[in-house]
Amino acid sequence: MHRASAIAAKIRRLYPAFVLIPALVLLALATPALAQSNSLFSASPSFGSVSRDIGTRGSVFEPSGGALVPPSQQSLGNPSAAPMPMVPAGQVALALSARFAKDLGPIGGGLTWRVYSAKAGPGDTYRLVKEDKSPAPTMVLPAGNYIVHVGFGLATAVKPVALRGQTVREDFDLPAGGLRLEGRVGDTRIPAGQISFDVYRGSQFEAGDRRPIAERVMTGDVLVVPEGTYYIVSNYGDANSVVRSDIRVAAGKLTDITVNHRAAAITLKLVAEQNGEAIANTAWSVLTPGGDVIKESIGAFPRVVLAEGEYRAIARNEGKVFEREFKVQPGVDGDIEVLAR
Repeated sequence: MHRASAIAAKIRRLYPAFVLIPALVLLALATPALAQSNSLFSASPSFGSVSRDIGTRGSVFEPSGGALVPPSQQSLGNPSAAPMPMVPAGQVALALSARFAKDLGPIGGGLTWRVYSAKAGPGDTYRLVKEDKSPAPTMVLPAGNYIVHVGFGLATAVKPVALRGQTVREDFDLPAGGLRLEGRVGDTRIPAGQISFDVYRGSQFEAGDRRPIAERVMTGDVLVVPEGTYYIVSNYGDANSVVRSDIRVAAGKLTDITVNHRAAAITLKLVAEQNGEAIANTAWSVLTPGGDVIKESIGAFPRVVLAEGEYRAIARNEGKVFEREFKVQPGVDGDIEVLAR
């Protein structure tokens, strides 16, 4: 058992399953009742943290692109009910399936199965024997010992398998859930591309590994992770509008997270007179009242997203320096003009 655990750990290191599912679409199921109980999310936007079931009927992850495909294009039956292939002499059928947990349904897609030889080769590596992205594949292999690895997003499981007899069935538990993120300022949704999220294991208040498990996750993307506690760092723009939040992901659930930023988008202009033309080739610095530099840029109309607070804008043009103090209020976007006089 100790040797099997050591092999499993090596397989995990060799093949991390960093899969980001870029989009999910709402599916119409066979009956209205099923559509209500198994849909991934509602059509209305969510606020705060909302968890919904990841349906296993009609909610099928397409292995190639990660998107959901309509039930008309996928079988809605039990994935393990696939017909058994012919098994030649000396071969064994290995039937594989995965579920969110013992009391939850099977995972209908988005899985990557890899089977390795259990005998280490040169460099203490393990030879990949077969790979499959079906929800519940049946592989025909020579009798012997193998290591089976399955990945679903960032959730993985590894198990040693001995193939003897004619058919071996192995079920894997993958307690994973989906995490979908968006940002808002007040009631206004922050457009995609202007906000991104980094995801870390555990709580922001705990000591431990501070490397992100996923970086620059975009609005609307769905990240599949093992169930547990995570914290997210939300960056609106590239200055100082940063929000940290602890969240909890449950197995078999899609958790919608809305992060509220108290910030505004400010456009800086150096002008000779009020409402005048912006002067080109201007170097800008945005500072806090204490003198800390928040953002530096060059241009006639630099745009910067700033957290709520007081600031000082400094403009440098043709050897002259001009400045102005200003205040940022949440959701109040606008221009800040600095007079060149």
